[in-house]
Amino acid sequence: MCGIVAFVDNEKPQIKDQLIKKMKDRIIHRGPDAEGQYVDDDIALGFRRLSFIDVKSGNQPIFNEDDSKAIEFNGEIYNFEELREELIKKGHTFSTHADTEVILHGYEEWGKQVVNKLRGMFAFIIWDFKTKEMFGARDHFGIKPLYYAKMNGTFFVGSEIKAFLDHPNFDKQLNKEALKPYMTFQYPVTQETFFKGVYRLPEAHYFTYKDGQFEMEQYWDEDFEPENESFDEAVDKIDNVVKDSVKAHTYADKGIKVGSFLSAGVDSSLVTALMRPNNTFSIGFDSTYDETKQARELAAKMNLKNTDEKLTNEEAFHAFPLIQYYLDEPDSNPSVVPLYFLNKLAKDNGYKALLSGEGADELFAGYIDYGFNTKVKFIRWVTDQLKKMPRERRYKFAEWLKGKQFHGQEHMYRNLAPARDTFIGQAYIFSPEEAADYLKPEFNCGPTIADILNPLFDKMEDKDIDEVAKKQYVDLHRFMPGDICLKADKMSMANSIEIRVPLLDKEVMKVAETTPTKYLFNYKDTKWAFRMAANRHLPEEWATRPKMGFPTPVRAWLREKKYYQEVRELFKQDFVKEFFDQDKLLKLADDNFAGKVDGRRKIWTIYTFLTWYKLYFIDNFNPDESGIDKARQTATTEA
Repeated sequence: MCGIVAFVDNEKPQIKDQLIKKMKDRIIHRGPDAEGQYVDDDIALGFRRLSFIDVKSGNQPIFNEDDSKAIEFNGEIYNFEELREELIKKGHTFSTHADTEVILHGYEEWGKQVVNKLRGMFAFIIWDFKTKEMFGARDHFGIKPLYYAKMNGTFFVGSEIKAFLDHPNFDKQLNKEALKPYMTFQYPVTQETFFKGVYRLPEAHYFTYKDGQFEMEQYWDEDFEPENESFDEAVDKIDNVVKDSVKAHTYADKGIKVGSFLSAGVDSSLVTALMRPNNTFSIGFDSTYDETKQARELAAKMNLKNTDEKLTNEEAFHAFPLIQYYLDEPDSNPSVVPLYFLNKLAKDNGYKALLSGEGADELFAGYIDYGFNTKVKFIRWVTDQLKKMPRERRYKFAEWLKGKQFHGQEHMYRNLAPARDTFIGQAYIFSPEEAADYLKPEFNCGPTIADILNPLFDKMEDKDIDEVAKKQYVDLHRFMPGDICLKADKMSMANSIEIRVPLLDKEVMKVAETTPTKYLFNYKDTKWAFRMAANRHLPEEWATRPKMGFPTPVRAWLREKKYYQEVRELFKQDFVKEFFDQDKLLKLADDNFAGKVDGRRKIWTIYTFLTWYKLYFIDNFNPDESGIDKARQTATTEA
């Protein structure tokens, strides 16, 4: 797991050398174990390393046999050993045992199609010294980030946007069109980031850059096609593929500690039960927002060690600006706070990698927002029967349900209506109309909800599949890469920790996309077949626990005087008037504090953006990370 940054231009190598060092040092947290760089008349390659495989000789950039190509790679390839053997048989010579080199020789052998051979999480770039062409790619789900920009004659690419900031040709401007959609979705949902002219490479895409021309192509996509199988067959397949994936994701060189996160939910609990690590980690708040008790109970039942910590409101709230700096872009998902501290806890205990449970809800239909809107089982059962109607009849019945007033109406409507009429994802903070009411006219712009989601719904239009599967598809292309994977990567890397996600795996996806939705999302529960697979390895009360996420006491903070006053003080600053109707913001904060409204998510979303903007555009914040490298090397030596 590493940090990469590169740029292409015609600046002199001596100047490139100085610049790439500053740029890679800006992301030292991604790789404090080692560093590497290469410059010539055309390109500068910078690298920070967090070592797991071939610790002694796997430093980057890595060159091929005749030094005609070089690679920089961030991630883990879990099938690299079999690919390495295949490539050796084809005549390729390896100088390391690192998974990185497998991608490089694979590119020589299979060209762009190497991406379809890889199982894992990855973002990489390959530079061809003869053709002066760059090839780069991002993994199937967007687990690892990759950004790019072309400014003032320089092409930038890297793991984090902040790595570009110290280059004189980087033009730091706010992308005005990102703000309004963010206010609805809670995370950066546009392909162009909050930095004007900086783009994220979408999940499952590769690109080429040559002679100033950038071209991008999608190489893979989910394809929901349910198979005709029994419920027991579906559970068996889920059980087998998850066990295989967890085993593959635990690989590391001898001496590298790999643990797991453990919460009260089924996903991380199943991963932990299958992995059986030496240590599990849990985090909670010193209040009612605490899952550590349940995590300790489960660890005790499985005879595993659990290390947990309770955060005080003071330390959690005041770490928030640093958290937003590491995220690169504003993300108002409250779970970023405990996730940051959970990774810090693992790092403080000498761990470098942890397995986590992300992905199960998207792959196996675990979110209640997919249409689990009543606790009455009879209504859920009736709805399941109605879902068997042909699509057009379902849609007509849903239209009839509009405006009706009876218990269960919402549950029925959300399950029978077209997904594009009822679903935007896992957050809906401000409606577009509400956002427009708070924003200054200059910022009342950007793509609409339809602009953002319709291209995805259009791809599913002709498929006569359950509406839940369409919602899963939307989440896999918006919420998953834009929020879940982004915060998992950035919060772990902020602490020089690698998060591995065995449930978010292309082999697991092959099973998920063929599992009939009726086995996953039904009157019994969400992700039912997955829960029944988990039930084979967990106490039953854990397999059927409702989803909690990372509970964070935002509501309590915003109604506690000192934190309310801190938020209000930021809302009062002069720069806020550039974006928002300041009087309306202050009234929202005041009314929420007084208990007149529950505006916590709206307040937190705006507070997040303003905190982020102040860091990057007013304070030009840059944390002092000079001690990280030395501390990490010392810890590695002692280990």
